[in-house]
Amino acid sequence: MNQHKINSSFFVIISVFFFWGFVAASNSILIPLFKEKFQLSQFQSQLVDFAFYLAYAVGSLIYFIFSSLRGDPLNRIGYKKGLVYGLLLSALGSLIFIPAADNNSYPLLLVALFVIGLGFALQQIVANPFVVNFGHRKNGAQRLNLAGGINSLGTTIGPVILSLALFGSFEAPKPETMGIESVKLPAYILFFLFLLCATLLTISKLPKVSSNEIFKKDMGALKYPQLTLGMLAIFVYVGVEVTIQSNMPALLEMKEIKGLDHRKISHFISLYWGSLMIGRWTGSVAVFQLSGIKKIIVQALVPMVALVIIYFVNYLRGSEINDFHYYIPFILGGTALLIISGDNPSKTLMILGTAATIMMITGLVSTGDLALYSFMSGGLFCSVMFPCIFSLAINGLGKYTNQGSSLLIMMILGGALIPPFQGWLADPEQLNSVHKSYIVTVFCFAYLAWYGFRVRNIKRVDDHHDDVVGVGDHLIGH
Repeated sequence: MNQHKINSSFFVIISVFFFWGFVAASNSILIPLFKEKFQLSQFQSQLVDFAFYLAYAVGSLIYFIFSSLRGDPLNRIGYKKGLVYGLLLSALGSLIFIPAADNNSYPLLLVALFVIGLGFALQQIVANPFVVNFGHRKNGAQRLNLAGGINSLGTTIGPVILSLALFGSFEAPKPETMGIESVKLPAYILFFLFLLCATLLTISKLPKVSSNEIFKKDMGALKYPQLTLGMLAIFVYVGVEVTIQSNMPALLEMKEIKGLDHRKISHFISLYWGSLMIGRWTGSVAVFQLSGIKKIIVQALVPMVALVIIYFVNYLRGSEINDFHYYIPFILGGTALLIISGDNPSKTLMILGTAATIMMITGLVSTGDLALYSFMSGGLFCSVMFPCIFSLAINGLGKYTNQGSSLLIMMILGGALIPPFQGWLADPEQLNSVHKSYIVTVFCFAYLAWYGFRVRNIKRVDDHHDDVVGVGDHLIGH
């Protein structure tokens, strides 16, 4: 690929990272609304995430098959057009919300989310190499971390903004006064933003970016255990990150936890996604190549700055920010573990995966704030896991690196399957408890810790290091 200087268009491109985070986090606000209005079971309500994340897997699979048979389509149409087409596809998906609301159709609402997700899948494939090539290659990881920070900002403020758009205020009205038609306004806003972004990209003077990398037509990548086990790790990681927050609205409604109605949960969802922002910002300090005491000081200060942003956003909406005070010890503990784990991906997975497993067990055997914040701390531990898993999974694949990367992208499917599975466990016919259903998260984090241990001795292939970094950071904001 050719390398180009950064210009103002770079910031238009990384704005798509914000959309990914905004929509993914906002699903948590849609789930309780749909559950109430369509009289859904917990399992049925989790089909929101199923439709959205299934689209990532389907879109990536279609792209992989087409690339294997016909060659990389992005080399034909160009990365700029590919990104524009992805945005237009998501814009189309947002418009489907309108007839879905008019017809009071839950299946059609799921179709809308699926089409938006298909557009996001194409954007994910395109945006990473585009960001890497806006400047010198050696600084590509820093630009991707900036994009990841934009994504985390979207996940943090998404639930707050959607709450305002849905309910006309930062605090939702009484349930009996609400209707499915309330999704129309945010749908129109999303359509306009997608269209605006696509237009700005179309008229921008972007460099022509193409790739001469070729997908292997055989399935030789599957002979590498670090990849096959890593595919399951990605599946589990995305699934556990999503399922913690997707089932959290129902958890918060339980008297033994908080006893809240769904109108008063968005600030907790914001705090969960803010936890990922805290962890990612802390983990990204390494790209500035600080050393010694300077690095430790910055890593200690960065999470506090991120927390201030979370406080400020929720203060503006009039949320009970006093709820956040009890979470500070969890942030301090998580930050300490991030610092201790260093920059070694297998060590990071082992430490954070083990700590997360312990916290999930703590949440299961406790009630009230301790249970809630123990589960919420999963966001802190998830925050930096994706690049670790990706780098370990494709390390040593050689000529199968691109094929392995595509197979890993497909494993975002975990976000489509694990949340509904937990919802199914929570229903009366099974465990009859959302609280108990969080046993799923224990097994997920335990596997991630084991994966870090299992592949710890695989030798890094230095001549593929740049590719590892690019792909790993690419999906920080799935």
